[in-house]
Amino acid sequence: MIPVLNADQVRRTDAYSIAHEPIASIDLMERAARACTDWLLRHVPPRGRAFLVLAGCGNNGGDGLAVARMLLAAGARVRVVHCRHREHLSHDARINLERLRTLPVSILDAEDGSILDDPPEDEVVIDALLGIGLDRPVNGWLKQVIMQVRAWPNQVISIDLPSGLFADDNTTNDPQAIVRADHVLTFEVPKPALLLPENGRFIGQWHLLPIDLDRTYMDDLGSKDFLVEASDALELMPERPRAAHKGTFGHALLVAGNPGKAGAAVLAARACARSGAGLITVATCPDLQQVIHASLPEAMVVSDPFEKSVDMARFTAIGIGPGMGTSDDAARLLKRLLQDATAPLVLDADALNILAENRTWLAFLPKHTILTPHPKEFDRLTEKSASSAERSAKARAFAVRFGVTLVLKGAYTATCAPDGLVYFNPTGNAGMAKGGSGDALTGVIAALLAQGLTPLSAAVLGVYAHGLAGDLAAEDLGRDGMLPSDLIDRLPLAWRKIRASGYSSSSIAPLPSRSTTGSGPLRSITVLPSSPPGPLSITASTAWPYCACMASGSGACSRSTSMP
Repeated sequence: MIPVLNADQVRRTDAYSIAHEPIASIDLMERAARACTDWLLRHVPPRGRAFLVLAGCGNNGGDGLAVARMLLAAGARVRVVHCRHREHLSHDARINLERLRTLPVSILDAEDGSILDDPPEDEVVIDALLGIGLDRPVNGWLKQVIMQVRAWPNQVISIDLPSGLFADDNTTNDPQAIVRADHVLTFEVPKPALLLPENGRFIGQWHLLPIDLDRTYMDDLGSKDFLVEASDALELMPERPRAAHKGTFGHALLVAGNPGKAGAAVLAARACARSGAGLITVATCPDLQQVIHASLPEAMVVSDPFEKSVDMARFTAIGIGPGMGTSDDAARLLKRLLQDATAPLVLDADALNILAENRTWLAFLPKHTILTPHPKEFDRLTEKSASSAERSAKARAFAVRFGVTLVLKGAYTATCAPDGLVYFNPTGNAGMAKGGSGDALTGVIAALLAQGLTPLSAAVLGVYAHGLAGDLAAEDLGRDGMLPSDLIDRLPLAWRKIRASGYSSSSIAPLPSRSTTGSGPLRSITVLPSSPPGPLSITASTAWPYCACMASGSGACSRSTSMP
């Protein structure tokens, strides 16, 4: 599990490492530059090793100047443009500039008003203008430089972050003043901005480069955000004992499908079957029962899970919503499940749409419930968000307020736990952005719940495996033509790869496997932290205007004991 640190936490970690390793700041810069240089020499073909380094005046610029020196020593062709956008250089940047001036390298000192010449198209541009210390939009001459870089056809590789991008929330930023990078080489830990979907246009692929900062100190910072690793998925995998029988692996009920949406039920059921559930029952309308039987003979089918012949107590997990519609009958069924079901629930699709029309029901969600909305579904449950950063904050607060696990789907899907911690997922790709992928995820998570995993474990592992299966489909078929059913077909291989613990997502490779001290946030997944989370950044009155008692800030709801 890798902590996600904001700009202030990264600065504190740098300072702590410098003081306690101990290591001089210039030597830590040298270490970071060496990590970047090694990556560049591994990934840029020898014939294409021509680099244009754009260096600013701060420590990010110092990183770039040190990288230029190391690339030159490795035999690469290097040019440097030193953009003096302020009067004074940082101490370590000045040292690296002086070192570079002793070498046979072209260094152009560009100052306010300078117009950069377009580089040859074979030059790789190294963006080291601005780092994580930026806290306001870039303007003036440096913005013009960034806009020039954005117009170049060259490959752009940014050090730590694309210049102009804030490390945390970019809601107030100027998107025209941010470099568009093809690759980002970020140090030690992910920064929040790298995980927010709206910033994808600036980032391309990002790569995590270890520089041996003090990991114990980072763990003690109390980050509430984490990036899931392959080793975490392996630790969450349910056991399959040799002497097991089908009852060992639970019985999943899927309430899904409606005329015109039979496919949703089929996809959810097939994904559930491919994820290890011992028994599967699909509750769907009578017209679709033969479709389910033909598509998945392993599943049992009923028309009403509450009919007398069905024993609800036998189900160990219930997934509800894919393709079920939002009719009055569907709403009554959902209400009854919320009231009477004892098994953990996965709510998706139309179940979420029904909740959005009956928001008072949210207060009655069982504590072992998982909700899996995409951004628009989540906005319907709360209110429209101005940015993905705001939506993520609301999702975290929602999970805490209602005591549920919330899976906010998208790039780097965020699983929000009832204790306020958030787990970002590294697997998956844009080829999965097609109708039916969410139905498959419902089936995967329901299968894991049925096998006895806690809601948080099932959500984190299910999202990881679902994305991994999507990555495998993309590798075989390409992102354009792959289908959700192709993803489902590759779930068995995904589970096998997880058990082999040899997979990390190519979208942010390399993600080195790390060992952690102590139990960690997911190592003891069945328990919550002993101390409550700190204050959340969004108030109840902002997130849930429909519940006045929550808006009072008391943290408690004076609702009645029965659902309206």
